[in-house]
Amino acid sequence: MANHVLSLEIPTVLNTCVMTVMDTSVYTDLIPVVCETLAITVPGFTHSVELPVSAGFIKNITACDLGLQSTECGTSYSNIPDGIYIVKYSVSPNEQVYVEYNHLRMSKALNKYNKVLCQTDVNACAPPFAIKEKLEALRMIFMYLQAAKSKVETCHEPQKGMSLYNYALKLLNKMECINC
Repeated sequence: MANHVLSLEIPTVLNTCVMTVMDTSVYTDLIPVVCETLAITVPGFTHSVELPVSAGFIKNITACDLGLQSTECGTSYSNIPDGIYIVKYSVSPNEQVYVEYNHLRMSKALNKYNKVLCQTDVNACAPPFAIKEKLEALRMIFMYLQAAKSKVETCHEPQKGMSLYNYALKLLNKMECINC
């Protein structure tokens, strides 16, 4: 029996006011693709926002699209929060043909990480002990962020993932304050 193989990619982006979602599905020619629906549940919310899409879409989603911003849409862009987003894509019959993902958005944390890294005096030679310690701490923080993403998106352990994310953010905030 012919069927569609639905798939999405949600890349990590550093732009804090955009979340990109791409359709990477494989569609059979034997079944029409109709009623495409992208539903996104924002962290802390219980209901999803449905967005119209077409097969093969690449969509840059803003706070206005998610219902987080209601004024100056298209002229001013609010940040989209970090956290776990539930992203569901379906085609007709929508209750049977769908994929659902947990996506850990961590744009704010990664921007903070990059800011601390930029403030670190690194040269193309062996660093002094203090810089070496700082780089090791940053490497560990990055690994905590990667582990958080894996726990949420691959291992389906959202609480563990958010715990790791929050710990990494706490460490980053400490490092950022030291650099002030």
